[in-house]
Amino acid sequence: MAALKVGIAQQDYTVGDLEGNAERILQAMRQAESRGVHLLCFPELALTGYPPEDLALSTDFVRHNQDYMRKLAAESGECVCLVGFIDRDEDCFNAAAVLHRGKVVDVYHKSFLPNYGVFDENRYFSPGRRNLVVVVKGVRVGVTICEDIWCPGGPLEEEIAYGGAEVIVNLSASPFYRGKQEQRERMVQARAQDGQAVLAYVNAVGAQDELVFDGRSFVYHPDHGVMMRGPAFREALLLAEVETGWLTARRFLRPIHRYLRQGTPLRPTAVKLLSDHGGTERGEAPCLPVPGKSIDAGGPADAPPDPREEIFEALVLGLRDYFRKNGFSDALLGLSGGIDSALVAALAVEALGRERVHALFMPSAYTSRLSHECADKLASNLGIDMISIPIDEMVEPYHRAMPYLDEGGTAAENLQARIRGNLLMSYSNRYGWLVLATGNKSELSMGYCTLYGDMAGGFALIKDLLKRDVYALADFINRRAGREMIPREIIERPPSAELKPGQLDTDSLPPYEALDPILEAYIEQGLGVEEIAAMGHDKELVLSVVRRIEASEYKRRQAPVGIKLTQRAFGKDWRMPISNPFIKYLMD
Repeated sequence: MAALKVGIAQQDYTVGDLEGNAERILQAMRQAESRGVHLLCFPELALTGYPPEDLALSTDFVRHNQDYMRKLAAESGECVCLVGFIDRDEDCFNAAAVLHRGKVVDVYHKSFLPNYGVFDENRYFSPGRRNLVVVVKGVRVGVTICEDIWCPGGPLEEEIAYGGAEVIVNLSASPFYRGKQEQRERMVQARAQDGQAVLAYVNAVGAQDELVFDGRSFVYHPDHGVMMRGPAFREALLLAEVETGWLTARRFLRPIHRYLRQGTPLRPTAVKLLSDHGGTERGEAPCLPVPGKSIDAGGPADAPPDPREEIFEALVLGLRDYFRKNGFSDALLGLSGGIDSALVAALAVEALGRERVHALFMPSAYTSRLSHECADKLASNLGIDMISIPIDEMVEPYHRAMPYLDEGGTAAENLQARIRGNLLMSYSNRYGWLVLATGNKSELSMGYCTLYGDMAGGFALIKDLLKRDVYALADFINRRAGREMIPREIIERPPSAELKPGQLDTDSLPPYEALDPILEAYIEQGLGVEEIAAMGHDKELVLSVVRRIEASEYKRRQAPVGIKLTQRAFGKDWRMPISNPFIKYLMD
């Protein structure tokens, strides 16, 4: 029996760029056709980009996306293509079109619509009510979209049970966060083993606003494990040969219906005959399995990636795509001689190139000589231009106009941060450079940041990195480069905003080694005060941290967008009300 040659187009799409996305899809279709691919699979909503958000509510946008899908269908040949798009008849659907020989021969509608975290699909789409199995070169292929395979039962198992699917394709646009790939592969392994079917998981790559898609599409065989895996954080056309005969025969040894979830309604399963060599009744005798053969990028499963490398690649791709997709050329940031701005500068150089990264150093009377030296050394190591603009003469008129500033305190400290923010935004206006805010998640959590000051900017690259992760990533960058890109003095010095004499972060915050585990438990893991205290943290400290997190919500609502790196990032993942007195119940 000939193997099914499956192609996976792991591509970077831009939301709303229908023409550009269609051209990328068409290029992959032509390449696959020339290489004799039988089945080519694209990510979820490939044509529109993911997530389209309220564009999906635009009648004009949906109509144009359907027009482009018809144009793609007209270009299709012998290779069967599965392409994600928005379908609309009476309702609107997250859909996959089956393209073959110049036509849209069928359409599958996503059944399970996620409505948690960054996902809001119930706002835009209706659930599908029909499963779909297509026969390609004699192999029955079930079609699913993203969330359809994350829950036991549902389309995947119904297509296997009632449509006889031997290969399940899952079109996904699954955003990255730490540990996500391990979760995906465990889930896919369970589904493939339960159903005794080969599962081809197709994921998008690239970044869209705060979301990064890491690719790493893969094909999983119940007998041979991961047969092929796509690269992380870059595009690729992946090809794999899949043999399914023995798996199909094995199903007769155990009733497949026992895998169906209790209470799952039976829905009709359509079986479409698309190829000259297939049919609804194959009639071949079972044969021993042939391991899947990767014939392009990816290869077999590798060792788990270094988590720091994953974060580094996600941040670089996220920043690069944000600039490219929004038409920005150069980046600007304020260098302080501290770790956060140093890390952002190093990441920006990696993403954009040193000639496109610019820095301002804006010392005050409280800026130490060490900060001067660290900023100079960092700029030299990275090869970026740095302009020094002392702010003391700008501070003095404010003190004359508002004598209370001479008393010191928060107002006087924040004034310095806001003057620096004004300088950065002025340069941005003059030269068109996008300002990168440099605050981290620990600071944003605790409100240890100044509105219209250090929070100023168009993109907050490390807003989902806790302080401990900032240091870890700085060390990784130096090891990766084989030299001190970020000077050792910056990594080793105690963190300080330098807004008053002798100031340290620990004057206003708990030590980061005590703070960050509490923030992680409360924000990312969703644990309560009692649960966190039971982990060995002082309960009064936990309460004080939670109080400051809740009190700082109004600041975070005004923060720039930044890259999601954890399961719960500030932004779409975190939707706390600003006017919220609930904290008083925890204090009783």
